[in-house]
Amino acid sequence: MPATLALALGLICGLILVGDLEASGLLVSQKGRAFQPGNIALSRGETVTFVNDDSDLLHHVFVESDTFSFDSGDQEPGSRTPVTFTERGTFQVLCGIHPKMKLVVRVN
Repeated sequence: MPATLALALGLICGLILVGDLEASGLLVSQKGRAFQPGNIALSRGETVTFVNDDSDLLHHVFVESDTFSFDSGDQEPGSRTPVTFTERGTFQVLCGIHPKMKLVVRVN
C-alpha cells in the first residue's frame, strides 16, 4: 500500500509540474542589455514570458506593428512579463530603455 501511495503522489506531482511548464510557454531572458535568445518561432496563441534577469537594470519590452502591439511598461529586475502573440507574422520586440536590444519573433 505505501508503494502505491508513493507512486500515485509522484504521478500527481509530475502532472502538476508538466502543467506548469506548459502554462509558462517560452522564456526570453533580458540580461546584459540583450534578449536571449535573439530569435524565436512560435505558434499563434503561444505565450512568451520576458524575464528581467538583470539585478540592477530596468527593461521595457514593446512591440509595435499594424497587426499586433504590446507595451510592458518598466520592468523591475527579477520581474516576469507574459506576452501572448495572437496574430501571425514576424514581429520585432524592442526595449524602450536599451535601443540596441532586439528580438525577432516569428508567429506561425
